Amino acid sequence: MTAAAPHRPAYKGWAGIRRAFGTPSAATMALLGFGCGLPFLPIASMTLSTRLRDSGLDLGSIGLISLASFFYLLKFLWAPLIDRYVFAPLGVFGRRRSWLLAAQLGVAAGLAALALTRPELGVGPLVAWVLFTSFAGATQDSVVDAYRIEVAPAQAQAALAATYTLGYRIGLIVGGAGALYLAEFAGWKTAYLAMAALMALPLLATLCSREPEAPEATVQRRIDFLGAFWQPFSSFFANNGWALGLVLLLFVGLFKFPDQVIGVMAGPFYLDSGYTKADIATVSKLYGIWAGIGGAFLGGLCVAAFGFRKMLFVAALGVALSNLAFLLMSQYPSQIWAFYAAITADNVSQGFAGTVLVAFMSSLTDRNFTATQFALLVSLANLPGKFAGGVSGYVVEASSYGTFFMLSALTVVPTLALLAWLWPRIREAGPAAQN
Repeated sequence: MTAAAPHRPAYKGWAGIRRAFGTPSAATMALLGFGCGLPFLPIASMTLSTRLRDSGLDLGSIGLISLASFFYLLKFLWAPLIDRYVFAPLGVFGRRRSWLLAAQLGVAAGLAALALTRPELGVGPLVAWVLFTSFAGATQDSVVDAYRIEVAPAQAQAALAATYTLGYRIGLIVGGAGALYLAEFAGWKTAYLAMAALMALPLLATLCSREPEAPEATVQRRIDFLGAFWQPFSSFFANNGWALGLVLLLFVGLFKFPDQVIGVMAGPFYLDSGYTKADIATVSKLYGIWAGIGGAFLGGLCVAAFGFRKMLFVAALGVALSNLAFLLMSQYPSQIWAFYAAITADNVSQGFAGTVLVAFMSSLTDRNFTATQFALLVSLANLPGKFAGGVSGYVVEASSYGTFFMLSALTVVPTLALLAWLWPRIREAGPAAQN
């Protein structure tokens, strides 16, 4: 007799929302997200640069040292090794959790070592530990993404992305504002040691979590080292075909383009509109973070209720139209209500679109190569907007902020055209040609 297929819970519709958000994996992802967000600012952004300036370093040196965190941009290069091998010293925990524990221990050790460095006596040791910690942090990001995709079906990915975003944003707050407060009152050594100690929370989550099940149909992998690198790419196009595969990659690359293209100009625009640095900190960095978290959870709820195909359309349109909200600030300069209105529209739409895009990209990955394929999709989703943002200042100087925001909204047209072509080819459980 043939054994009955195991019951798989349904996550479709409003009745599935509580099931998706109530799964233990959702709580686990919040803690893992916290672990990913916590080290980013202390090793790759504002907290590190503030510490270096406070130690008396010149701005040129600070800018160069910030390049030591470049591993976050290149994590797809070693992701094939994470997909293929178990981290042998911790192999008893399984393929995903062994790498995750190693990365989290590396982040904690790196933050503790940074606490003991003294930049005013020489930046060599600090740069070395920033390199080490950013490598561990980027590895942690890749493994967490792979773990999230493998631990739950595609229909539950939006809920896991929303809880991950909540944890990640809280980690950013603790690693940014929290570290700065500690540094002000207790010194940088205490601040970085506290960040290292807080990595115990994601470590505990990893130890208490379950190892994802192996894919039902595991591909036959090549034994040689190079096979770990080319198989993820050949698998993606084998599952989708060349035409659909290329269109999917182009769609992912353009999805958040309208929002990314204005990112570089946001800070100068706020100042030129008459807002103080205190206004920017309160509205954009404090209120805006929570607005983004609200948008992420709204995206998770809507994907759980309606599926990600319809929500891709809503999210793409919302990201573009939210750019027009900044016209309020140019029409009513220095008016705080206009600032709140624009940030609400922008951050809620960003959070919503981020969750929807993560759910969609998760459905595109082959679970034999989860870390590699998702890391590549994330890089692709960020690169076009980053390049366009580099020339955005010239567009503003040649026209005006108002014209720039209207033009940025119009860049959604190619995205919507690609979505129209993809519409009949997208299935809610995954891409058209994938099992």
